[in-house]
Amino acid sequence: MARPDFDDIFMELAVNLAKRSHCIKKHVGAVLTKETRIISIGYNGPPPGTHNCDEEFPEHGCSRDSKGSCSLALHAEQNAILYAVKNNTYVDGSTLYVTLAPCLACARIIYSMGIAKVVYLYSYAEYKGLPVDEGLSFLSKFGVAIEKYEKEIVFDDKLI
Repeated sequence: MARPDFDDIFMELAVNLAKRSHCIKKHVGAVLTKETRIISIGYNGPPPGTHNCDEEFPEHGCSRDSKGSCSLALHAEQNAILYAVKNNTYVDGSTLYVTLAPCLACARIIYSMGIAKVVYLYSYAEYKGLPVDEGLSFLSKFGVAIEKYEKEIVFDDKLI
């Protein structure tokens, strides 16, 4: 049996975490790592103690803000970073694995927290119908390494 690379392990975990999302529109997962250790995980969804969109608003999800984004949920990378910081975990120099490339707002947080590298599975721009991945451009401009995860992931006999 071949031993999987840590990149494969962490991205597959991010994909599995995305399945925990209560979002009606998009499921996203994130894994924050340092060297070969997981320091935090997250998926998109509302803050604890608020409403789970798929349970409270099953038909359409929660209301949208002026840009068409969920007005309630935190992004997966935000949840992973917030949980790490809340638990006094040092994130400087870490790597973030995320199933959807960070939006611009998340990219600013990632840079500000000193995260050194982002590995993403899918393009945020393609998902949103935008001409460019602004978050990835921002990260690249300010020296955060970015890498598109290029391997295929198969779960439950389905290629994702």
